[in-house]
Amino acid sequence: MGQDSADSRKTLLVWGALAIVYVVWGSTYLAIMITIETIPPLLSGAVRFTTAALVLGLAVYLLKGRDAYRMTWKEAGGAALVGLLLLNGGNGMVAVAEQHISSGLAALLVASTPLWLVVFRILFRDRPRALTLVGVLIGFGGVAVLSLSGGSNAADGTGVAIILLASLSWAAGSFLASRIPMPANPFTASAVEMAAGGVGLALTATAMGERLDVTAVSARSWTALAYLILIGSLVAFTAYVWLLGNAPISLISTYAYVNPVVAVVLGALVLSEPVTGSMIAAGVVIVIGVALVVSTERRRKPEPAPETKAEPATV
Repeated sequence: MGQDSADSRKTLLVWGALAIVYVVWGSTYLAIMITIETIPPLLSGAVRFTTAALVLGLAVYLLKGRDAYRMTWKEAGGAALVGLLLLNGGNGMVAVAEQHISSGLAALLVASTPLWLVVFRILFRDRPRALTLVGVLIGFGGVAVLSLSGGSNAADGTGVAIILLASLSWAAGSFLASRIPMPANPFTASAVEMAAGGVGLALTATAMGERLDVTAVSARSWTALAYLILIGSLVAFTAYVWLLGNAPISLISTYAYVNPVVAVVLGALVLSEPVTGSMIAAGVVIVIGVALVVSTERRRKPEPAPETKAEPATV
């Protein structure tokens, strides 16, 4: 009886954590769109990730002590590199792209990230399964249709190009995270990544001439930025890390299919973003391709434990 009760409680916790990842990560595209209404995109990311790094870093220190920060220079450098690729190149360019395209379109194109990961594996002479390659071809077919239909003018085309570069940078960071030295504690690794990404975004913003006029920032943008810091970067990340240790990866990976749907729905409801038939059709094709890749790859032989433990740092 006691075991049944414990199992039921864990099941509820798993689905609760999964719901957080589903909704929160899907909603970050909308939150970014609202944030950049009155805050420059790169500077908003710099504030978001440096603040989140400080909060997470302090929490890790209070809970785990100095030992959590024992790492080699190679491990610190590895986490910093991954942070630059994920947050400076990935999230930063998403914010820039959303100046030109809708949050829903951005989310659908970012959903192609698992397809880029397979491309990196091929470049490094790994041999994916035939069904994986079929999924990649299907997914990129959807990306091509969505890119062409979503880039109806020069501004849209610029946004689409930037978001595809963002997906490529995110995939590169995710690919390297399990193949280069990283801090053993995933929360420490994430704190280092967010610190590096935040500093990188601040430097990039300065080089691009972005300036923050605090008096011009709306309450709406401040609220959205606070949401990104506290809920998007801390709460959802904690839920994801907990899921990695308590739920099968095949279940966790379903967030890749749900996040774009949440983003499109929220963008349409809150910002009245247009949702066309071609956009829905291309998005469905991308999700089918990604689902085929993920479902095929999860049947592969499990990777060594050190690589699995490095995964939370790619969030």
